Amino acid sequence: MSGVSAGALRHRLTLEERVKVDDGGGGFSESWDTVTTLWGAIRPVRGDEQLVAGRLAGNVSHLITLRYREGVVPEMRFRQGDRLFEIHAVIDPDERKCWLRCSCEERGL
Repeated sequence: MSGVSAGALRHRLTLEERVKVDDGGGGFSESWDTVTTLWGAIRPVRGDEQLVAGRLAGNVSHLITLRYREGVVPEMRFRQGDRLFEIHAVIDPDERKCWLRCSCEERGL
């Protein structure tokens, strides 16, 4: 995949997965567990605003590129400090298991 070098992977990211914990009353609560910490490249792609519950809310779409890793799925998310990136799609762009490109949306803006 052209355009990605090891030096571009300069963002330290935590990959997290959602965990459902039984609450003892027939329901569950959700929390996030760390899967691993890795290096990635974050590139903003698009930003917009929308009205949510009577307030203006912003969202930004990003492409996050990292070295290939099995098991990364859209139900996961990346964390970088206080920033959260929900994964919407995971692509092996050259289908050679070298890189993963994740289409993400940043939450909490």
